[in-house]
Amino acid sequence: MKILAIGGSNSRKSINKALAYFTAQLFENATIEKADLSELTVPMFSVDVESELGMPAEVIDFANKIDGCDLIVISLAENNGSFNVGLKNILDWTSRIKDRKIFNGKPMLLMATSPGARGGASVLESAKELFPRSGAVIKATFSLPSFQQNFDLEKGIINLELLENLKAIVNQLQSEEGIK
Repeated sequence: MKILAIGGSNSRKSINKALAYFTAQLFENATIEKADLSELTVPMFSVDVESELGMPAEVIDFANKIDGCDLIVISLAENNGSFNVGLKNILDWTSRIKDRKIFNGKPMLLMATSPGARGGASVLESAKELFPRSGAVIKATFSLPSFQQNFDLEKGIINLELLENLKAIVNQLQSEEGIK
């Protein structure tokens, strides 16, 4: 199985990147490709920029990473109750590729985390509504509340109940046909 792990933030020290990468490594016998939004230099999307510059190569590369995976593991940052601008920008650009839905029918483990007790609940709810219209097949969701209390950057999730909940999701996804 090939997993594309995406931290839905353009922050270099993204807690959502940490969660997505940690989760991807829980899958047995998986090859993991990472999409680090903090490394992208894609200009802010607008039809004016698109008409002047065309489609940036980094957007095509991002779309190819989606197309080449068996499962997307994405964890969303919540900025003022909505998507991080870095994620929104790459998704806006990707939506402009002719004859394509952003996620192209790929199965997805949709997650969010935040420093607060709601664990990115608002952005997670928005994505559950919007991403299927963009071609995502959401197989499961997971929210990690209070990131600093429940996650260690070296050990991963340290709250045993939350870790077991996530492992159960991973096991369920691995046992499903088509995600192997």
